[in-house]
Amino acid sequence: MALVLYHVDWCPECELVRDKLADLGLEYEDVMVPDARPMRTQVFEVSGQYYVPVLKDGDKVLTETKDILMHLDALYGRRPAAGR
Repeated sequence: MALVLYHVDWCPECELVRDKLADLGLEYEDVMVPDARPMRTQVFEVSGQYYVPVLKDGDKVLTETKDILMHLDALYGRRPAAGR
């Protein structure tokens, strides 16, 4: 599976990304990480930092919610034709 989302359950930014993935009907590996940032070793190994959400799409790693949402729309979004 190419998409992997690292997140915590209570994070509103993470929820935005999960909602976008669901809206687009995308399957992804769901990796719930510890609440305490220093314990998020998986996140650090992938992204070099401890904040979530982090989305890994193949070799690309995105760490900012805005960038993640734009990436998902650009690559996987269903856009209406121009003029509609």
